[in-house]
Amino acid sequence: MKAATSGRLRSRVAHASLVVLAILAAAGDAASTGLVPRSLGPTTSAVVAIEKNYAAGTIVIVTANRTLDLVISQGRAIRYKIGVGRDGFRWSGTVKVGRKAEWPDWRPPAEMKARSAGLPDLVPAGPLNPLGARGIYLYKDRTDTLYRIHGTNEQSTVGGFASSGCFRMSNADVIDLYERVKVGSTVIVK
Repeated sequence: MKAATSGRLRSRVAHASLVVLAILAAAGDAASTGLVPRSLGPTTSAVVAIEKNYAAGTIVIVTANRTLDLVISQGRAIRYKIGVGRDGFRWSGTVKVGRKAEWPDWRPPAEMKARSAGLPDLVPAGPLNPLGARGIYLYKDRTDTLYRIHGTNEQSTVGGFASSGCFRMSNADVIDLYERVKVGSTVIVK
């Protein structure tokens, strides 16, 4: 019994080692071609005065301005620069933070895969993952909307209209937001 368990364990360790080597090789290839970011990107946060009073912890996204405000007190918020949905992919409404993940995997939704042939079923966490360093998952009535507030390795898209409805931040900014926001927080998208 111990020999069989030990053999399975050695097999799993060997398989895990091969997976790690493959990921490192892919990251090495990507680094040599310039695909892996050299930094977490800029920090754009600034404390600003806001006109409307929201509860502390509320996130207010103003799509037209490409800003995300995290309310910290009455009349004050931390404002971040974000990328938003391109034409035909912008939306508005009130949702909740349903969950959070560090270095999340990315599973392109069926609708996205239908629009972009060749997308994989899964992109594992790491330097090539389009969700970047953190994912904040948006839920409506306890159901995943498939929209996220997330980091990005395509820094040039932050501040633009480029996504399929998600909100992109520099990895540095999304790490900061991730530490401050709680599951259950309200997110208002205008």
